Amino acid sequence: METGKPNVGIIILAAGNSSRLGEPKQLLTFQNKTLIRHIAETAVEVAGEKVIVVTGSSAALIENELAGLPCQHIYNGHWQEGMASSIVKGVTLLKETYPDITGCILAVSDQPFVTAELFQDLIVGAQSGAAIVASSYGNTIGTPVFFTKTYFEQLLQLKGTEGAKKLIVAHKSEVHSLPFPLGTVDIDTQEDYQNLLRTS
Repeated sequence: METGKPNVGIIILAAGNSSRLGEPKQLLTFQNKTLIRHIAETAVEVAGEKVIVVTGSSAALIENELAGLPCQHIYNGHWQEGMASSIVKGVTLLKETYPDITGCILAVSDQPFVTAELFQDLIVGAQSGAAIVASSYGNTIGTPVFFTKTYFEQLLQLKGTEGAKKLIVAHKSEVHSLPFPLGTVDIDTQEDYQNLLRTS
């Protein structure tokens, strides 16, 4: 284990084809960096080499954006089935590579305001006894979200379009929420992207 790094992994879900946007959202540029490069660098800052990027659509282009970073990437050939298949891929690889891992954060590539401090706060929340620590924004809670390893098996049971939200809802009493107001900013359409560029 790397000194100074918590024994947790970060899984970045970057397999979708951004159908509503019309181009790979992972490759959009914000503040002189692609969204996927930003989230991957942020994750590596916190978890070192224990970062897994799950790719699918546009895999080669995304992997090219990760050049030089110590993270691993894994291709999800079933990405069209929905988010669950990417979560299963990432958690499976994390468990195999780091069997003594204590938990993992699930993150997506289109929340441009995720910071290393947010990742660290999620981990600290878990270290203080919470089994699930989720980001809260708008009227919801969601990604980035930390799960202790006791939830890995349930993550591996997710199917189709199900995401981490299913477990967050099912285990509400176990969830600690962490305010992340800028989590409401995500990129699904060209309009979302233009709004983001206007704010920077």
